[in-house]
Amino acid sequence: MELKKSPDGGWGWVIVLVSFFTQFLCYGSPLAVGVLYIEWLDAFGEGKGKTAWVGSLASGVGLLASPVCSLCVSSFGARTVTIFSGFMVAGGLMLSSFAPNIYFLFFSYGIVVGLGCGLLYTATVTITCQYFDDRRGLALGLISTGSSVGLFIYAALQRMLVEFYGLDGCLLIVGALALNILACGSLMRPLQSSDCPLPKRIVPEDLPDRYSIYNEKGKNREENMNILDKSYSSEEKCKSALANGDWKQESLLHKNPTVTHTKEPETYKKKVAEQTYFCKQLAKRKWQLYKNYCGETMALFKNKVFSALFIAILLFDIGGFPPSLLMEDVARSSNVKEEEFIMPLISIIGIMTAVGKLLLGILADFKWINTLYLYVATLIIMGLALCAIPFAKSYVTLALLSSILGFLTGNWSIFPYVTTKTVGIEKLAHAYGILMFFAGLGNSLGPPIVGWFYDWTQTYDIAFYFSGFCVLLGGFILLLAALPSWDTCNKQLPKPAPSTFLYKVASNV
Repeated sequence: MELKKSPDGGWGWVIVLVSFFTQFLCYGSPLAVGVLYIEWLDAFGEGKGKTAWVGSLASGVGLLASPVCSLCVSSFGARTVTIFSGFMVAGGLMLSSFAPNIYFLFFSYGIVVGLGCGLLYTATVTITCQYFDDRRGLALGLISTGSSVGLFIYAALQRMLVEFYGLDGCLLIVGALALNILACGSLMRPLQSSDCPLPKRIVPEDLPDRYSIYNEKGKNREENMNILDKSYSSEEKCKSALANGDWKQESLLHKNPTVTHTKEPETYKKKVAEQTYFCKQLAKRKWQLYKNYCGETMALFKNKVFSALFIAILLFDIGGFPPSLLMEDVARSSNVKEEEFIMPLISIIGIMTAVGKLLLGILADFKWINTLYLYVATLIIMGLALCAIPFAKSYVTLALLSSILGFLTGNWSIFPYVTTKTVGIEKLAHAYGILMFFAGLGNSLGPPIVGWFYDWTQTYDIAFYFSGFCVLLGGFILLLAALPSWDTCNKQLPKPAPSTFLYKVASNV
């Protein structure tokens, strides 16, 4: 079906509103899972590394499964995927309230909720891009703040619900709130013309030349006809043998009329040959597309800046994501009393992430600012802030560091700019999909690694030194690759073959 022109307003602002609330409702609990993390430690008595897998899976699965999420939205539409994923998120949260052990939470909270969030993110971004063209940046910026506002509110909400209703009651109520995603999804009216005729069925004679990769049309059809002639000759032998048989064989003929009453065999053979040829040509076309995709991927990794960027994003998520999950437990390990908590530390991270997305995005629009160096600066400062966490022994210092870390985590808003500067706009979708896969891998591995360090040493000091070192290492590798003396930033890669790959990536921010 053919899409209508983007209205850049009208019902599109309703789409922005419901997409904002969709991200608010689905990402609120997974991003504020640090409050639940403490309760799970007390409830199940498992190690910090093992328990941290729950929150890391909830944030990383959506990124790891981004190709699947994109395929689902392309096949079934944003409204259908949103409603189905709303059931997934709500069901996963409610199911987690009945978890008998930590392994059950890996599935119910980590995989089910995480995959649902990835699907919802892809659906909201897709339908927003369909409704907006000239104002697309503004619309995407508005809906992306939904996750940050959700982190800010859900951190305090979940703590209050745990105090009044316990851990199980908290998950049930949060799951019930997530059912409002269904109402949001019902308002996502597809931007499609409903009166378009169905596409005409294509026969091999009408195929474009681009599908005939090996020019084997005549040869393939002759081979297929020969195969069918053999099958029909054996069929005639079978019919003659049955015709000379007794009444039992005759009854078998009546039970299987397709053997004796074949109408227009020549026409049937021609149709089967055409279908066989079509399938072969389509398979060859798909194989050629996969070869082109692999070739473009190898060409991307020949760019030194892109290779450094993939290392940087992996190390950034390994070291930079754990504070949003573990900061509450860090405060408890530092003997910070609950009476001193003016605001949950995770809430501070959430609201400052929203501020960071906005301000860093504004800075990236200035022509005199190099977005690649701006991104490197956020990595280096974040690495230093992570190394300072072991020295914070009071709520005030932890709150200050949480503010810095939250603001710098907002560098997700400029990451597409950095990717575009590195590989060019024509390869943005391809490169961004690869980078987001490694970001999801880092999200999944970071918190468990930090938790394991605590299990081994009974302190978070070495764990956050490790996290800071990872982020600093990624920042310096990217800085060295981006220096003008390396002459890689402005190096143009050879243009790819004329093929198109469309990816819509799930994210967790």
